[in-house]
Amino acid sequence: MVTAPLLEITAVTPRSRLLVVDLSARAVGFKAGQAVLIGWHGEPERRPYSIAISPEAAAEQARLELLISLDAPGEIARRLPDVPRGTLVDLEGPLGTFIFPELPTQQRLLFVAGGTGIAPLRAMIDHAIRHHADARLSLLYSVRRPDEFAFLDELRGHEQAGRLEMHVTVTRDDVESTWIGGRGRIGRSHFERLLHEPAGTLCFVCGPPPMVAESVATLLLLGVPETQIRTEGWSR
Repeated sequence: MVTAPLLEITAVTPRSRLLVVDLSARAVGFKAGQAVLIGWHGEPERRPYSIAISPEAAAEQARLELLISLDAPGEIARRLPDVPRGTLVDLEGPLGTFIFPELPTQQRLLFVAGGTGIAPLRAMIDHAIRHHADARLSLLYSVRRPDEFAFLDELRGHEQAGRLEMHVTVTRDDVESTWIGGRGRIGRSHFERLLHEPAGTLCFVCGPPPMVAESVATLLLLGVPETQIRTEGWSR
């Protein structure tokens, strides 16, 4: 177990916060896509959250980043709005098998995120950009409302630099008319925009279980081999 202070808590969206944990005193080794168990120091409750920063960036900046929904169960989410900088947290891990492979054989990589499921995929995308320059990266990212996208400026930066092809969509019908991006739940038409070579694409899907299940079914229907689909589902 590692005990460390919080460097900052940032409102990434109205309903999520980015917890930044200071690792300057002790590093935490992990692979892109993995999670940690976190709890307030000295308290028994631990909750798993995906790490939202690549191993390389974590080492460079001596920090760990976790994207946490304020709607999540447990004391971590409930107390987030009132926690001051410097508060101690306990970390255990890393854990999880939803990881980016050491040497992917596919040249095309498709990342599919729903809500805060973007967290481990952000880590994977940064890792892939650093180590697999020849790979073709695509991201399909869905949230309920436009203000719920996390890390959108960073992801747009990758897109503008030609490192990432991206399609974003919102699922609520009552979104304001100023939104000019995609609409509707992730479905076949969304995948067809980004899935250029199904048999040669490695897919990573993370989000609410219904979205994950529907995405897997669609990917299989479009010709992606089951062995090339890696998933992580979560629930509130």
